[in-house]
Amino acid sequence: MSTLFRTKNVEQSIRDTEEPEHSLKKSLSALDLTVFGVGVIIGTGIFVLTGQVAKNNAGPAVSLAFVAAGVVCALAALCYAEFASTVPVAGSAYTFSYASLGEMPAWIIGWDLVLEFALGTAVVAVGWSGYIRSLLDNAGWHLPDYLAGRDGAHGFGFDILAAALVLVLTVILVLGMKLSARITSIVVAIKVAVVLIVIIAGAFFIHGENYKPFIPNPQPVPAGSSLKAPLVQLMFGWAPANFGVMGIFTAASVVFFAFIGFDIVATAAEETRNPQRDMPRGILGSLVICTVLYVAVSIVVTGMEKYTRLSVEAPLADAFKAIGHPWYAGVISFGAAVGLTTVCLILLLGQTRVFFAMSRDGLLPRFFSRVHPRFKTPHRPTILLGVVIAVVAGFTSLSELAELVNIGTLFAFVVVAISVIILRKTRPDLPRAFRTPWVPFVPILSVCATLWLMVNLPAETWIRFAVWMLIGLVVYFSYGRTHSRLARRDEAPAGEVPGPPPGNTR
Repeated sequence: MSTLFRTKNVEQSIRDTEEPEHSLKKSLSALDLTVFGVGVIIGTGIFVLTGQVAKNNAGPAVSLAFVAAGVVCALAALCYAEFASTVPVAGSAYTFSYASLGEMPAWIIGWDLVLEFALGTAVVAVGWSGYIRSLLDNAGWHLPDYLAGRDGAHGFGFDILAAALVLVLTVILVLGMKLSARITSIVVAIKVAVVLIVIIAGAFFIHGENYKPFIPNPQPVPAGSSLKAPLVQLMFGWAPANFGVMGIFTAASVVFFAFIGFDIVATAAEETRNPQRDMPRGILGSLVICTVLYVAVSIVVTGMEKYTRLSVEAPLADAFKAIGHPWYAGVISFGAAVGLTTVCLILLLGQTRVFFAMSRDGLLPRFFSRVHPRFKTPHRPTILLGVVIAVVAGFTSLSELAELVNIGTLFAFVVVAISVIILRKTRPDLPRAFRTPWVPFVPILSVCATLWLMVNLPAETWIRFAVWMLIGLVVYFSYGRTHSRLARRDEAPAGEVPGPPPGNTR
């Protein structure tokens, strides 16, 4: 049992990053990290979920739902900021849990993050493909069904656009982080400009009557027993609320999807020039910017059109169409399509860094932990994962599996919050450039708030998540537990440092 919870101390984690063949290039600044955060957070969530939760759960008070979801993320962000500045190593929650909870919990969270980021990349790539096909259709160019992800005459369908996007982004990530940051900066500027257009232009069409009532009267929802129901409904018989104060919290568990991504900033800690100073700024800065933009957008769109008439599929664009300004609707659709590019790029970035860190620790084959001699990027896992995700995105719509992205992120939040408390107790001597305030109160509050959102997810999502975790445990016990670098150190004779495993020498 002791081997399952052996920890990798912070000093050793940092020393591993200095090995020439396994060392990533430090090129990112606080601005780059903030741009990455904004780039991955602002995606389909704000362009789609606003109308859904306003119409079904919160009414004009959807802005309060965004605030509630932002507070939950802020609690987690404070914990991430402390860890990322204290342990500036690739891997995010995986690396943090390895230093505090032990090897098996670290493997579980790493396995979880690999699924979360891979699935998120594929889902967003498919969504991007849909926007591009729509633009092509408007221009009179139509892809055949078998290349658009729909079954053709022979029962075969492959989404060529989604797969092509993932492959192009894979090449960009192999060529270097600075190039990725520059491209992300350009695309994020376009995306934020579109959001500002919605806020500024829409403010001129707000009608105060649309805000009445700001919090609609609650409507009872009968409790159900199907797997589609949230876990809390099956356990306690309580159904998510429509409207009223509880409707705001139900809406918060839905719009949380719009905030997913700020934790990916932490995966780039090893490639940051001054992580002790810049990681907290990048993580907290991107979250604050996006929360302000989300609240402003939700206030404007519910003021432009009565919440009962908002579109569920494209509420922002359709709100401008409803008031006779289709040009703005076209700009919003274009911004959404462009914005999804950076979401895919940064999700793929996060996954490759977690995979790279697990490989460097020996939990996955060390073959994948060597960086490119010229670009200093983890090219091997980037190429492998890029090809796999491109195939998955090409053949699968993944609509029902998208909720696994939510539960994977929330699970990581819980682990990081607990890890902060443990590391404060076990290693109070560590220099901490940023300290989470009011420990253990803030981490405990983060765990409680995160678990509340998790139990509001469908029960079948929990089942799929449990199956993936069981598969991960099988892989760990059959490979990772005996091949990890800590295992080799434990087996080495006293005073002798084990060399690299066979086959990994040049």
